[in-house]
Amino acid sequence: MLNNVKVVLVGTSHSGNIGSAARAMKVMGLTNLVLVDPQCEVDEQTVALAAGAADIAVNATTVKTLNEAVADCSLVVGSSARSRTLEWPMLEPRECGKKFVSEGQSSAVALVFGRERTGLTNEELQTCHYHVCIPANPEYSSLNLAMAVQTLSYEIRMAYLEREQSQYTEEAQEEYPRHKELEMFFTHFEKVATDTQFINSEQPGQVMNKVRRLFNRARPEAQELNILRGILSSVEKKISGK
Repeated sequence: MLNNVKVVLVGTSHSGNIGSAARAMKVMGLTNLVLVDPQCEVDEQTVALAAGAADIAVNATTVKTLNEAVADCSLVVGSSARSRTLEWPMLEPRECGKKFVSEGQSSAVALVFGRERTGLTNEELQTCHYHVCIPANPEYSSLNLAMAVQTLSYEIRMAYLEREQSQYTEEAQEEYPRHKELEMFFTHFEKVATDTQFINSEQPGQVMNKVRRLFNRARPEAQELNILRGILSSVEKKISGK
């Protein structure tokens, strides 16, 4: 299950942070590191700070966009501060760990961390199903990237060990759509809403942001999303007269 967990670092600017994050991951049994548009190279500083986890840093997957990094993931959680103006479903770290272990049994899941200085953009945060906030001391809540990776990786490992030690019979897990499938639904929804003049084609953002928030909060299952796509296709046929 732990192999299904992706730790995604977006726009990392210091090579040493990649190494420190890799070390934090390996201590907790995580090995799948993805770098999105890194602003530095994996270099000697990376290897030095990775200590015995240089293999994770050196073998990290590098992609250009966050969408590409999480395309095959059924669950995407972004590390964020509660002070952001963007309202989105929130998880506590312990709850986040349990959700990753539950859903990571059958599909890839992603834990996303932003840039050292500015974090994730609102657009990147909207890519996530949930945001997770580490409840640090409000008088001194400064966590560096590796600390955040270590804390949340620890919660995933603790939830994993608890599940491994449990003797109860596992319940069947629902199948959730992958990120790329959800993006296809949003594109389809926006097209139909525009064709029916529900939204203005020149200013679709306000409505679509709320639609994304609604469906990310609702977490439709794969079969439910197929039903919704079928309804949209039926509307398209009706308005086209076919």
